Amino acid sequence: MTTKPQLTPEILAPRLGEYLIRRKLITEADLNRALQYQQEQLAAGRARLLGELLIELGLIDRPTLDHAITELILQLRNALQDANRNLERRVQERTAELQEALERLSELSQLKANFVSNISHELRTPLTHIKGYLELMASESLGPLTEEQRHAIQVSQKSAARLEGLIEDLILFSLTSRGELSLQIESLDIRMLAAHAVRSAQAKGEARGVTVHLVADENIPKVHGDVQKISWVLNQLLDNAVKFTPQGGRVVLNVKQESPKLVRISVVDTGIGIPADRLNEIFEPFHQLDGSSTRRYSGTGLGLSLVKQIIEAHGSVIEVKSTPGRGSTFEFPLLVVGAEA
Repeated sequence: MTTKPQLTPEILAPRLGEYLIRRKLITEADLNRALQYQQEQLAAGRARLLGELLIELGLIDRPTLDHAITELILQLRNALQDANRNLERRVQERTAELQEALERLSELSQLKANFVSNISHELRTPLTHIKGYLELMASESLGPLTEEQRHAIQVSQKSAARLEGLIEDLILFSLTSRGELSLQIESLDIRMLAAHAVRSAQAKGEARGVTVHLVADENIPKVHGDVQKISWVLNQLLDNAVKFTPQGGRVVLNVKQESPKLVRISVVDTGIGIPADRLNEIFEPFHQLDGSSTRRYSGTGLGLSLVKQIIEAHGSVIEVKSTPGRGSTFEFPLLVVGAEA
């Protein structure tokens, strides 16, 4: 059985032999002799410290060895203190740099939000005039129209309505970016809101050859929420599902009471799906998974970012499940009225 060396200051002094040579207290030949003797002792089952063997072999005396060990420990301690001070300084410098970067990022984010808000509001005025004159022409208040003219005005009205929707999205984004998203929480009939959203999406679905259905439990209880914001979320999720579902596919809006306290809303499609490693990207503002100049699907990239912020403002969370080529599911729960009691 090998005996353990005694606990002495030498244990705290690594590479003692090299230090003693550097101090010219022993020679390299002395060290090699002591190390060979240490191996012989170890083979005999006796673990011995190098310093003890140097003394035993008469290569150094105890006071000199103790003094050298003390010096080495002090040097190591000073080196450790210097390293700690340097580390603390670097941490402080790095923290200051990160804080400065965060402040700049916050300023840029605020400038962006203000810019988007100002531009969006400025676009509203000319768009209102455009819509007004298009309505006057469509009603033939400014004179009779030919079929070609009527068709051109209808196309223009659809484009104006789409532009208006984009502007409203930008304004909503600027409000959420500045922390100014306000909610009017009330008791709402989620089944009725879902039915309205599905009817609205069905026209778009028919144009693309995609069926849109509502599947809702009977006697769904009322839930807490902002009617306008939740309606916007449902419309946005359905529009996205229809947009990314090929012809012949289907989109289903499910409303189900999950528990006495929760109603779960989910939008399920048979669309193109999303790769697992890119799921987090879909909630980034102004971001499109297909960012190429020839991308197939239009949009500002704001929809899902706003959906996420609105749902989270309701104290809920939106979850995504998707398989490329097989479709996606977006779902979130809402609290049943009275469940908080």
